[in-house]
Amino acid sequence: MVEYKCIDCNKAIPDTMLRKRVHCPYCGSRVLFKPRTGTTKLKAR
Repeated sequence: MVEYKCIDCNKAIPDTMLRKRVHCPYCGSRVLFKPRTGTTKLKAR
């Protein structure tokens, strides 16, 4: 299950709530993003 976040109200929106129309069900914003997981830092030898 993919989870998106609203850019305006910052609430999490599961992909099941997004059917054919892409908008936030809480505030109506049309700008959503998928939060990235933590980054991994590597040391050069």
